[in-house]
Amino acid sequence: MNFISDFFFGLFSSDIAIDLGTANTIVYVKGKGIQLSEPSVVAVRTDDRLKNRVLAVGAEAKNMLGRTPSNIVAIRPIRDGVISDFDVTEAMLRHFIRKVYKKQSSFGSFLRPFFRPRIIVAVPSGITQVEKRAVRESAERAGAREVFLLEEPMAAAFGAGLPITEPICNMIVDIGGGTTEVAVISLAGIVYARSLRVAGDKMDASITQYIKRKYDLLIGERTAEAIKIEIGNAYPDPKNLETMEVKGRDLITGIPKIVTIDSEEVRTAISEQIEAIIEAVHIVLEKTPAELAADIVDRGIVLTGGGALLKNFDKLLKKRTNLPITVTDNPLSTVAMGSGMALDSIEVLKQVVI
Repeated sequence: MNFISDFFFGLFSSDIAIDLGTANTIVYVKGKGIQLSEPSVVAVRTDDRLKNRVLAVGAEAKNMLGRTPSNIVAIRPIRDGVISDFDVTEAMLRHFIRKVYKKQSSFGSFLRPFFRPRIIVAVPSGITQVEKRAVRESAERAGAREVFLLEEPMAAAFGAGLPITEPICNMIVDIGGGTTEVAVISLAGIVYARSLRVAGDKMDASITQYIKRKYDLLIGERTAEAIKIEIGNAYPDPKNLETMEVKGRDLITGIPKIVTIDSEEVRTAISEQIEAIIEAVHIVLEKTPAELAADIVDRGIVLTGGGALLKNFDKLLKKRTNLPITVTDNPLSTVAMGSGMALDSIEVLKQVVI
């Protein structure tokens, strides 16, 4: 009976892997690759008549950040890598799953309400039991028939093509929006890991505070993120000083104004977060067994996640560790790719899921 049930469930429901990130959610469909990558933002109504009605999800909702009237609020339901708003996360997951399934055949779409997928969700390695339960329940209520949790460093190493099942040291640094994951992996297990709730979002907040203190200018989180992406730099480079015009509201006069900032100022603003990440790398290196540490000298450290795209971060890390540093080809989607690859390898999946 179970065989027949699994056969029919599997026939019409494509298993999927989800990188449920603080900044972006990426969905991988088995056999089809990455089918969706959108911001983890939901816009809801807050007035009494239509309380908590979802108006927009993903890119459309992100465009509303800082631009909504009093009865609409744009929410980021994932904070520091974990769920901060259970109901909104469930609504967001359901929306993304349905959006992915719209790309399937019309026959499959007709049967979707009756057949539910198995889902792998990538989570931070430092997640608590309560947070794990919240992720599982959100995915189940969003339509999953079975939920597997996979630690982000493991998924990132898998997606980066590292030989995680072999007795070889694989060191990964995954810098996301809410968390930074630093881990040493060998024989399909995490030997030592450190999960740091310092990443892209904290950098954005520091940029906002820096501009507020120095220029008495108030900017939004979207503007701070744009500054980080465009002229953010982790390593001093006086020869290539970049500048950017920043628009915001003058805190003294209340009138909108424009100031010009440079990449050195941005580096100063985010230096605390950069140092915290490098310190986490040093701690993991210190805790790594000697035999595996010897492998790191030859194989180096693999950088992934959106933070890996910060200009010259790899150069800074190389200087501070004296180790080879490699940035993955597609840092933003490495975790999602690794989670999806686990769907295609049941034997590996059994070894690596939480």
